[in-house]
Amino acid sequence: MKVPGTVSPFLPLCQRLFPTKLAGLSVALLKATALEFAILAGHLLLYPSGITQERRVTPALPSPEDDTTARLPAHDRPPVVLLHGFIDNRSVFLLLRRNLAQHGRQHIESLNYSPLTCDIRTAAELLGRHIEEICARTGHDRVDVVGHSLGGLIARYYAQCLGGDRHVRTLVTLGTPHAGTRVAPLMNAHPIVRQMRPGSTVIEELGGPAAGCRTRFVGFWSDLDHLMDPLESACVEHPDLLAQNVRVSGVGHLALPVHPAVATGIRQALDTTEPATRSAARRGGLTVA
Repeated sequence: MKVPGTVSPFLPLCQRLFPTKLAGLSVALLKATALEFAILAGHLLLYPSGITQERRVTPALPSPEDDTTARLPAHDRPPVVLLHGFIDNRSVFLLLRRNLAQHGRQHIESLNYSPLTCDIRTAAELLGRHIEEICARTGHDRVDVVGHSLGGLIARYYAQCLGGDRHVRTLVTLGTPHAGTRVAPLMNAHPIVRQMRPGSTVIEELGGPAAGCRTRFVGFWSDLDHLMDPLESACVEHPDLLAQNVRVSGVGHLALPVHPAVATGIRQALDTTEPATRSAARRGGLTVA
């Protein structure tokens, strides 16, 4: 699919100044950048609404005396847990959450982790406690997780390194630096940013053996993601993992959890019931936007 958009007023200028291929890239970059700024502005307005943790809802249990109470079918979809990125909160998933709910996902929870979080391992342990509590509260053995940027790395560490694969069925990551990113070197003063660098101990742990990991991974990566250096660092590349990588064309880092075309791809990834194979992880993905 191609992202619909209006004709850029800079198109004639780009075509005169650059060769055809470069002009096309420049127009796409201009559109993606404009969309990033628009999303950033909207997100700044919504940010205060997501600072606090959302209220947990416990599903009503059927009464033993009420034989007519409908029970959840055995094939009921697992809960979806949404995990935001660095210096962000659950408000980033407003549109995605609405999209998933409109298409039949009955139980969706957005989790906040502290902006003062300084260690991916500690955040992964806290995520595990939340997921275990969700499983106990909803009666499901496993959940699906969608993680944006750092959130995907935290969720992967939980699933791959802390035994979380017993509770995480599918993990979808959006612009997550699985292999580390070299962008913004001035932010190295923050310890969690250092953990997202290539060659960090966390990245090396994630590159270690993961035989028997049962979680299925789907990594969405964008060809215009300004926070991934290199761009392919957002791909899940591991011989032991069940993984698929999905290339998204024409949108930037902030647009990944917001764009409707990406939301469609996420729904398809979560609704896939066919088991993945480890050989498929080494093949290219598909373009959804």
